[in-house]
Amino acid sequence: MNSAIEARLARRRALQAMAGACLGGWCAAGAPRGQRALGRSFAPRESKWDAPIRAGLDWVAKSQSSLGHWTASNYPTAMTALAGTALVASGSTATQGPYSKQIQRAVNYLIGKSRGNGLIGDPLTDNRYTYGHGFSMLFLSQVLGEEEDSERREELISVLKKATDFSGKAQTQSGGWGYVSAADGNNFDEGSTTITQVQGLRGCRNAGIPVPTEVIENAKQYIYQCKNADGGISYSSRNRGNSRPAITAAALAALYNAGDYDSTHVPDMLKYCKQHLHRITGGQEAFGHWHYTYLYYAQVVYRQGQDEWTPFRDALYERIVKDQTPAGNWTGNIGDIYVTACNLIMLQLDRAFLPIFQR
Repeated sequence: MNSAIEARLARRRALQAMAGACLGGWCAAGAPRGQRALGRSFAPRESKWDAPIRAGLDWVAKSQSSLGHWTASNYPTAMTALAGTALVASGSTATQGPYSKQIQRAVNYLIGKSRGNGLIGDPLTDNRYTYGHGFSMLFLSQVLGEEEDSERREELISVLKKATDFSGKAQTQSGGWGYVSAADGNNFDEGSTTITQVQGLRGCRNAGIPVPTEVIENAKQYIYQCKNADGGISYSSRNRGNSRPAITAAALAALYNAGDYDSTHVPDMLKYCKQHLHRITGGQEAFGHWHYTYLYYAQVVYRQGQDEWTPFRDALYERIVKDQTPAGNWTGNIGDIYVTACNLIMLQLDRAFLPIFQR
């Protein structure tokens, strides 16, 4: 068995002895790093965000199709991976916890979408399949670290090895990714899909899946090429333009995932993000993709430490919870499952169950 997986499984077994410390039902957010749920979340104190989170998770669970997927704007692979990530972030696994059945169905669905060339998705029906592929690598890599069934673990390893190989071959000459592979898209690339690939690949590497170093290094160089003088990141290395807050936040999160905390580019990017994104106000809809933006910027601020994270978190969470519907979901242009999954991932960062989001 892979040593990284062995370590995480050993940690999980050790935590099983702590199960009695949680007094039944769902416990609050705020568990120390590494306290993975064993049927329940282990957290020491109540949080005012628990009820909205639980309502959102319940809505996600109920809205899953019998085939295991969620749909929005005809992107079932991407939406299933995002929804599955939101459920795993709660502390449930594919075998234990209140959302284990839904997670298991999502895993089965995405494994069924794995093609011979390694792509997770369907290029015949999805003209932006790299999003679904990247989000699927991220979700399945987080599941792999907690999978104890040997046959399913080997199946996940096989799928993810092929997936990382596909991503490497789909990378453009500039080091980025487009909506489709480099061969299918005439080497077009842009920031948001590049970030999705980097985070998915990093999740795989954390789970013990081999990822060529040059693939990540080329992606980092691509991000640097897209950086403008103001510290922000433009849309593409080939279509340079104004800096975009959404892509800058996502790029900074991706650089953190890639282990780049100290390059000369990071301070400028962080300053740009703080200037444009740190204040959570009603006027933030002035730029597009609000939930995508804060999905990544929240990860950036979370890694700055508790002193900076706590006041930002409270403002962000208040804003998110205010928009929740009585049914537990959130609504948006791309689709309710997309907005709901993004919000739930943000709301559960403090639970620190997913290695990819940990400090």
